[in-house]
Amino acid sequence: MLTNQLDSTADLVVDRLNHRNVPVFRCDTAEFPLELTLTATLGEQRWGGLLDNGHRTLDLAAVRSVYFRRPEEFRLPDSMSEAERRFAAAQSRAGFVGVAVALPCLWINHPARDLDANHKPWQLAVARRLGLEPPRSIITNDPCAAREFATQICGQVITKSLGAPVDTVIVDPAELDDSVRLCAHLFQEWIDKAHEVRLTVVGGRFFAVEIHAGSEEARIDWRTDYDSLTYEPTTVPDRVRHAVTAFMRHFGLVFGAFDFIVTPSGRWRFLEVNPNGQWSWIEHRTGVPISYAIAELLEKGMTHE
Repeated sequence: MLTNQLDSTADLVVDRLNHRNVPVFRCDTAEFPLELTLTATLGEQRWGGLLDNGHRTLDLAAVRSVYFRRPEEFRLPDSMSEAERRFAAAQSRAGFVGVAVALPCLWINHPARDLDANHKPWQLAVARRLGLEPPRSIITNDPCAAREFATQICGQVITKSLGAPVDTVIVDPAELDDSVRLCAHLFQEWIDKAHEVRLTVVGGRFFAVEIHAGSEEARIDWRTDYDSLTYEPTTVPDRVRHAVTAFMRHFGLVFGAFDFIVTPSGRWRFLEVNPNGQWSWIEHRTGVPISYAIAELLEKGMTHE
């Protein structure tokens, strides 16, 4: 399990695996190279060798699954110069991570697949092609193009981050000035909603939960006001289930946290997927057994193609 030591979500999965008597080796990339030693030798078909954290060792040849959660950056000596730190970090990433990702086992999710699926423009294009009906969208650094898009929408327009999580904001087209030119921006049509759905997919299992906003802030972006939210497990329409399965297959994902708007007429509209999204609060609030599903999948350790 690759994650930081304060990851309480990973703790849930470790607990489930311990109850199943499944051996777990937990470590963080931040521990390498000062607290974690890697010795890997290239064999006929794969890398073999050991990871050693000073307390336990891991036989790389025995690894049947990896949960890639929230690893942190390599911790290097403060005495190193900035140039030395950059070089050492690059070497550590190429060596430690390179050996890990070459292991022929189940990954939740493989870092390369995770990286691909994190590109929001790619998500939206695949979702549109599969019939998941994402909002009308434009990505631009041209304020004139942004204002023209808003005019064509003939309704409210929102903007949201293309990268790190930032609150969704309703845009006043009159305020789209030259600051738009400073980076790429994503603008989308506002879609009226009855509620939203967080759909957590683990292997072939679907855990869908309605999220009902209890404040105006949460109606725009439920992440801004968790205290106002109420939750209710729900079922996934067949049309959405088939499309999401195809979406997962397209990106090679084993896990995905999907966000949907459900319109007043009951239509599901895709917003985004986080291939390494948080899920523990959903389990705590509703009882949907996501941690059990992840633990079961890790225990099986079947190679995912």
